[in-house]
Amino acid sequence: MSRRLSDVAKKVGVSEATVSRVLNGKPGVSQGTRDAVLTALDVLGYERPTKLRGSRGRLVGLVLPELVNPIFPAFAEVIGGALAQQGYTPVLCTRTAGGITEAEYIDLLLQQQVSGVIFAGGFYAEREADHAHYRRLEELGLPVVLINAAIEDLSFPSVACDDLVAMEQALGHVVSLGHERVGLLLGPADHVPSERKLAAARRFAERAGLELDPDLVVHSQYSLESGQAAANRLVERGATAIVCASDPLALGAIRAVRRVGLTCPGDVSVVGFDDSALMNSTDPALTTVRQPIEPMGRAAVDLLAALVDGSDVPRDELLFEPELVVRASTAAARVRAKSVAKR
Repeated sequence: MSRRLSDVAKKVGVSEATVSRVLNGKPGVSQGTRDAVLTALDVLGYERPTKLRGSRGRLVGLVLPELVNPIFPAFAEVIGGALAQQGYTPVLCTRTAGGITEAEYIDLLLQQQVSGVIFAGGFYAEREADHAHYRRLEELGLPVVLINAAIEDLSFPSVACDDLVAMEQALGHVVSLGHERVGLLLGPADHVPSERKLAAARRFAERAGLELDPDLVVHSQYSLESGQAAANRLVERGATAIVCASDPLALGAIRAVRRVGLTCPGDVSVVGFDDSALMNSTDPALTTVRQPIEPMGRAAVDLLAALVDGSDVPRDELLFEPELVVRASTAAARVRAKSVAKR
């Protein structure tokens, strides 16, 4: 019982005495705090007291594209905790190959009469994807918040990391190390965040008087294996630095560098994006651009809670500034032997 009180109190951000008052049905606790405590019990897997089992917390769908990329479990942890503190129970929905689609998850969530939905990555960022289920949510007026850049004609509020600043930080770093043959390893060509990163790179190159070689811009699916295959082309074309659109892509790039007998960062520097879990423990430790996951996730929950309460919220994108984290995968440029190409 003592452990349960401690765990719930920590999750909600209240005292153990407050949790005890809720569990025992005592007065002196606001309804919002009472709902948050009951929701935390559900999230942590504890049984509610018998007399409280009829009270259900409000449900919010949390839709993620995957859990392999550690950035998404990180967002889920922040968002789930913030939802519990505001009296909501998160319902995690994760797409898998051959499994339930995003549109099918929406059907399931609507059947559960959720209060709203938060998407952290999804088809709303892909121009060529089917967006009919988003249109349906718009028509229903269900509170929805998006995390990451989206196509322009969706009306949902969103929070995102500033891709312009992220690319300027990454390119500014490798250029300051003397790299001139800089490759870009981006996500799919119709992916809005990758579009923004490419546009930002072009503006940076123009402003800095550098040439952004079209042959050194490649697109890939967001996986380590796809990143390795795409990075092979950049290595063959003589890139001495590779700026990537995610940490798994960056790890794939490092593997590609090593597979042809080169070293990172001795021959090729690599920069990631996200600063997801354990990137300081890779070999070499990854230089990357850190997304501010905690404030982004909490802002998304605050926006959703305001929508559920019927408040007006700004529909403009809320941008958060990233931070360059310099580790061991980048170093000063040095001349590479031409014999490496197509090895």
